[in-house]
Amino acid sequence: MPVAYEQYLVPVVFRPFAEDLAARAATLRPERILELAAGTGVLTSHLLAAAPSAAVTATDLNEAMVVFGSARAPEAEWRQANAQRLPFPDGSFDLVVCQFGVMFFPNRVATYAEIRRVLAPGGRFLFNTWGPLSAHSFGAAVQAGLERAFPSDPPRFLPAIPHGYSDPALVTADLAAAGFAVEEDRELALEGRAASTADVATGFLTGTPVSAAIHERGDSPGVRATVIEEMTARLGPGPVTAPMTAYVFLAAATPA
Repeated sequence: MPVAYEQYLVPVVFRPFAEDLAARAATLRPERILELAAGTGVLTSHLLAAAPSAAVTATDLNEAMVVFGSARAPEAEWRQANAQRLPFPDGSFDLVVCQFGVMFFPNRVATYAEIRRVLAPGGRFLFNTWGPLSAHSFGAAVQAGLERAFPSDPPRFLPAIPHGYSDPALVTADLAAAGFAVEEDRELALEGRAASTADVATGFLTGTPVSAAIHERGDSPGVRATVIEEMTARLGPGPVTAPMTAYVFLAAATPA
């Protein structure tokens, strides 16, 4: 999964937003950065370049991602860690960043409280979330293909998880419940560029948990063909450019 994720999804879907998030992080002049849900290290690499004087600690729950990411961005310190139980003392960092990871936290308020614990006084939490699936042309096309391939029981991972936390008011309320004050909440639309719709389909079908959902339903070559056909009908065969919408949040830890 990390290999497919890195090859097919990172350049198209995640790198544009990693560049944006790293630039925002650099303006805060952090000295000690903690990255959560670092994946294969696309944001990590950009953080190291944008804030070269900062010490970057990158973490992920998935050991395979940590192994892959540590080879890609060895200048960072890599740790396997559960964001709900971070293995760091209180006040260890002045900035925590997370690219498209908060949607996966089982208990977001509790996790935000844990993030606040490891932030020094005045520390900030910078992260992004995906907007609605309908505002992500690649993801919407993949989901439409899955619904054609499995009309009675399509995998719901994309709308339920990555795009299931797309209400900024809910995000702000969760942050407030954990002791954060939102300083900035911005909608951001960027374009993804792919060599072909087949490449993007391969990334979603083999580099995300969609792959497990397909396997449970009886994987077959016809599933991939159907998804590619639907994506091509919507976006063209490639090279293809498509818009993607996300929300960016900057929150400050309030005094205890």
